[in-house]
Amino acid sequence: MFADHIHEAIRTGGEVEKSPTRNGYGEGLLEAGKRDKNVVALCCDLTESTRTHHFAEKFPNRFVQIGVAEQNLASVASGMSAMGKIPFISSYAMFSPGRNWEQIRTTVAYNDANVKIVGAHAGVSVGPDGATHQAIEDIAIMRVVPNMVVLAPADAEEARKVTLAAAEYEGPVYFRLGRSATPVVTTKDTPFEIGKAQRMFSRDESLEKKVGIISTGSLLYNSLMAAHELQTQGIGVSVLHLATIKPLDVQALDVFAAEHDALVTVEEHQIAGGMGSAVCEALAEINPTRIARIGVDDQFGQSGEPDELVKHYGMGVDSIVAAGKRVVE
Repeated sequence: MFADHIHEAIRTGGEVEKSPTRNGYGEGLLEAGKRDKNVVALCCDLTESTRTHHFAEKFPNRFVQIGVAEQNLASVASGMSAMGKIPFISSYAMFSPGRNWEQIRTTVAYNDANVKIVGAHAGVSVGPDGATHQAIEDIAIMRVVPNMVVLAPADAEEARKVTLAAAEYEGPVYFRLGRSATPVVTTKDTPFEIGKAQRMFSRDESLEKKVGIISTGSLLYNSLMAAHELQTQGIGVSVLHLATIKPLDVQALDVFAAEHDALVTVEEHQIAGGMGSAVCEALAEINPTRIARIGVDDQFGQSGEPDELVKHYGMGVDSIVAAGKRVVE
C-alpha cells in the first residue's frame, strides 16, 4: 500500500526515484480527458512548463491557449463550466491564483463553478526563478475562499490521482505542483481521497517520547527522513500526510494529536496562513496541542538550487529533527 521501499531507502541511504509533481498532472489530465469528453484544458503560454502539452496534442479541439492573461483564464473557464465543461486551468501558481485571485473568487468560487485551478511551480523549490515566481502564499489565499477545495500532492504519482479525483469532484478545486524533481514516495496502491489524511509512518511504541509530524506536499519525504532520524535518537515519531488541506480531516487530526505529546507541521509555504495554521485552528477548538510549524518564516524567496533553498529556509531534515526534539523537551 505505502511505498515500503522508501522506508528502506531512508534506512540504508539508498537511491529514490524522483519526478516533478507537474509530470503527474500531465499524465492525470490526459487520462481524465480520455475518460470524460467534457474535460477541457486552458493555459497561459506555459503549456509545456505546466505539462498541459500532452492534453493539447491529444485533444486540440478541447484545449484553449489563453495567452498571458490569467484573469481571462479564470473567467473563461467559469463560462465554460456553466456550459457543462470541466475546465482545468494552469499557470504558475504565482500568477494563478496569485494574479487572478479576484476572478477566481468571484467568477469561480462565488458561482460554485466546476473549475479546477492548477498552480504550477509552487514553493521555493522553483529555484533560480527567484522570489517573483516562488508562490509561498497560495495555500493561505485559497483556503480562505468559500467552496474551494485545496490540495497539495506529495509526489508525481499522487498528483496523477489528485488530477483524476478533481475531475470527478463537482465544484472548485485548487492544487499546487512543483517544478523540480522530488522523491516518489507513494505507489499506485497508496490510497488517495479528497478530504482524507493518510498515515505514512508509525512510531515505535516502546519509546516514551512521542512526536507527530504532519506534512503536506513534496516535503513528505523530508518528514519521513526526519522521523527515522528521531527514532534512532529515542523519540517515537509518526507521520500524517495531508494531501487535502481544505477540507481538513479533523477526525484524523484529533486522533493523531491524542496519540502524541506534541506535533510538528511541515510545508513548503509561509508558516502564516498555511497548512500548519489550518491544523492549529482546528486543534485549538477540539484538542489543544503543542505545535511547532516548519515552513518559510515571513520572508521572500531568492534564487538558488531547489534543495539548497529548502534547507536555507528551514524546511530541511535537520530543521524538522530539531523541531521534533524541541517540542518534547
